[in-house]
Amino acid sequence: MKILVTGAAGFIGFHLCLSLLSRGDQVIGLDNINDYYDPSLKLARLKELGITNIVDGEKVASASYPGFSFIKTSIDQKEQLFSLFRESSFDAVVNLAAQAGVRYSLVNPDAYILANIVGFLNVLEACRHFPVKHLVYASTSSVYGSNTAMPFSESQATNHPISLYAATKKSNELMAHSYSHLYNIPTTGLRFFTVYGPWGRPDMALFLFTKAIIQGEPIKVFNDGRMQRDFTYIEDIVQGVVRVLDNPAMPSTEWRGDHPDAATSYAPYRVYNIGNNQPAELIEFIEAIETELGKKAIKEYLPMQAGDVPATHADITNLATDTGYSPQFSVQHGVKNFISWYKDYFKVG
Repeated sequence: MKILVTGAAGFIGFHLCLSLLSRGDQVIGLDNINDYYDPSLKLARLKELGITNIVDGEKVASASYPGFSFIKTSIDQKEQLFSLFRESSFDAVVNLAAQAGVRYSLVNPDAYILANIVGFLNVLEACRHFPVKHLVYASTSSVYGSNTAMPFSESQATNHPISLYAATKKSNELMAHSYSHLYNIPTTGLRFFTVYGPWGRPDMALFLFTKAIIQGEPIKVFNDGRMQRDFTYIEDIVQGVVRVLDNPAMPSTEWRGDHPDAATSYAPYRVYNIGNNQPAELIEFIEAIETELGKKAIKEYLPMQAGDVPATHADITNLATDTGYSPQFSVQHGVKNFISWYKDYFKVG
């Protein structure tokens, strides 16, 4: 297939591009390489994909992968996005471009509206005017908000987000449904649960903790480390994204308007959880890091932060049933792989 991956220089986007290229797909990556976190890591990921001489708005061919090319632009740039769709005739789109981060949404809300609302609308409009067979897009476990019924099921209501980031992702799901209904565009939203692994984001706990422990600096442990997260290794995530991509959303013949299921529709629309289904306490995650580094963390215990939830736990039954998704990596295995990459990338001891 010919596939557009937005957010291609990001953590998940980078790994997804590698996976799609390895099976012979033609991939065009798009990213604005913003400075939400150190752009040098994004540029290093692109270098792994064979992209070095980047020029704003110009498509660059990979020196390593004949099937890959990259364009530096933002999904909020509608004219450039439409031009790319017009000339490329994509079979499918995976929209991973977004302003990420729960806590950052408390200090810079405008960035979330521009990227996650305006930008996503542009992607939907492009898929409308230049039809694709499937649009897969990133949602988040954060949409469950104040819900405490575990494990989280896609059929549960998600009407009480507790951060603007979560609210924008919930909006993406609603916007996608309207376009599936109006224009018969198959859309699938993926609610990611705490993704981690090599080449991960520097603002995430695993990266922050590893760096601090190596440097002998204290780590901030919120809620006494008793928060639970459905930590999901990047290879499991990519496996799930590819499986979903190959199974375009279909209308549900069992959907009823008098008892609506939030996960499906009479339109070609679907929402899935994509997690590990085995939540671990934050303190257990820290212990796995300590074990791999052979060094104890200096812990600074703090109360729960605004916008955080005490626990996440993904019910992945629907994704497993529909696509055969099956996560393979334990926290210990995944952390070991990350630490190995971290030491190599940063030339640590």
